[in-house]
Amino acid sequence: MVTITSQAADKAKEFLAKEGKDGWGLRLSLYGGGCAPSYGLDIAENPEADDEIVEQNGLRVFVDKDASAALSGMEIDYVDDGSVQGFVLRGGEQPSCGPSCSSCG
Repeated sequence: MVTITSQAADKAKEFLAKEGKDGWGLRLSLYGGGCAPSYGLDIAENPEADDEIVEQNGLRVFVDKDASAALSGMEIDYVDDGSVQGFVLRGGEQPSCGPSCSSCG
């Protein structure tokens, strides 16, 4: 399951309110695969038909069903340390290249 820190939920709700999108949520997706998948974090009014819906700290996150297993254990956080400001994704399963990827490692 994906978790959402209180800092991330607060910032997302603040952003959504400023955009006039109260009640909307975030959509977490996985693109590509293999050794270097990419993650997407977008805003969405409603989940897709097969999305897993996670609600924590007053924020809904829609997780693509096909990516749910790969995103399990992922944490959505918000950082603002002076040099970096924004949402970050931590944890989750690390992709395995398997025997077909001779250039990994």
